[in-house]
Amino acid sequence: MSDTMTPQQRHDCMSHIRAKNTRPEVAVRRYLHAEGFRFRIHVKKLPGCPDVVLAKYRTCIFVNGCFWHAHRGCRYATRPTSNAEFWQTKLRNNIRRDELTAQTLEAMGWKVIAVWECELKKDRRGTTLPSLADHIRRNGASYASEQAQRRERNAEHRAMLKAARERYDAAMKELGL
Repeated sequence: MSDTMTPQQRHDCMSHIRAKNTRPEVAVRRYLHAEGFRFRIHVKKLPGCPDVVLAKYRTCIFVNGCFWHAHRGCRYATRPTSNAEFWQTKLRNNIRRDELTAQTLEAMGWKVIAVWECELKKDRRGTTLPSLADHIRRNGASYASEQAQRRERNAEHRAMLKAARERYDAAMKELGL
């Protein structure tokens, strides 16, 4: 099967595809915001510039297009027949980049969630988005509790240092120094 468009028409069509603020991405953001989550979008300081970053939960969300990220077994992840070698290389590199990004973020202590475009179609959105919110809350709760424990340890440490300093000052005063 050959392409039904001329190369110029195909170029024009493909050049209008957005990388940020796509409908699926906006749907995820709207849902998360309505559920009370606060987040940043497209954080350039993190590898891969995640679509949604929930710092409180130490979680990054990538909203992937099924075609562009070659979602396995998905009917929306078709391979173009024209210029097949280019597309095979392009999609393979996208998959490698996604894997490397996820590994790097996880090594930095972030949890990585990939949400696929097909999971956000109207017939599946009602189950995908609530399970996403539950997943964030479950996994983020451990991070929040770790932070609370760390703050408690730090407060205890500061109190111990303050008491030691007071004893030192009292001993110095007693010696007249």
